[in-house]
Amino acid sequence: MQSKVKLSKRQIKEDKFTTFMLTSKQRLADNWQFFVIGGVVVLLAIVGIAYFISSGASAQDEAGQMFARGMTEYRSGNRQVSLTTFQQILDEHGSNQVAQKSTYMLGQVNYELRNFTEAQRYWNMYLEKFGDNKLDRAAALAGLGASFEEQSDFAQAAAKFVEAVAELPDGPMAPYYHTGAMRNYLAANQADKAREQLDVLKEKFPETDAYMRAARYYAEKTAAGPQG
Repeated sequence: MQSKVKLSKRQIKEDKFTTFMLTSKQRLADNWQFFVIGGVVVLLAIVGIAYFISSGASAQDEAGQMFARGMTEYRSGNRQVSLTTFQQILDEHGSNQVAQKSTYMLGQVNYELRNFTEAQRYWNMYLEKFGDNKLDRAAALAGLGASFEEQSDFAQAAAKFVEAVAELPDGPMAPYYHTGAMRNYLAANQADKAREQLDVLKEKFPETDAYMRAARYYAEKTAAGPQG
């Protein structure tokens, strides 16, 4: 079995807000029939706020202030306004540390607006230019997977969810990445690979709600025959 990945103190500090979001999501999950497409990406979308608060970014820093405004608009539901703000950060402060989270958020907001090609472009940009935070990298890969899934490119979607797992195998969202891979392998009529993902879930997360839901989903889909 693969050795566990130990998160650094910095990552733990950055991800306090993510932990809160994960807890809230679990309460909501009890009312869902199954894992919502792309929901994992939403959980990690606004982790950037915790980062800039914890890192002590100066209130006078222009890029930091712009990012805060963009996140406020995002959380208020003003997606188009937040897009403009995050893009302005990239245009005017591309070398600034804030650009990293802004790039991620451009992928997230475009995904929520169903601009999947643009979402993929920014998440790929994030993966190419940045990469020191495995939690965010895994989320970006899962976002790519969810975008491919929305476009019915199930084989590509499964591959990206598998990459997301590989980025952080024992991360808090790993069960859901495995589930995403399994779901898309089934949709791509690759039942053997789907079964492999379910077996990993059973081995590593046997008592979790994620495994139970995945097992039910697998049983339902395989009983119904090949997907088309």
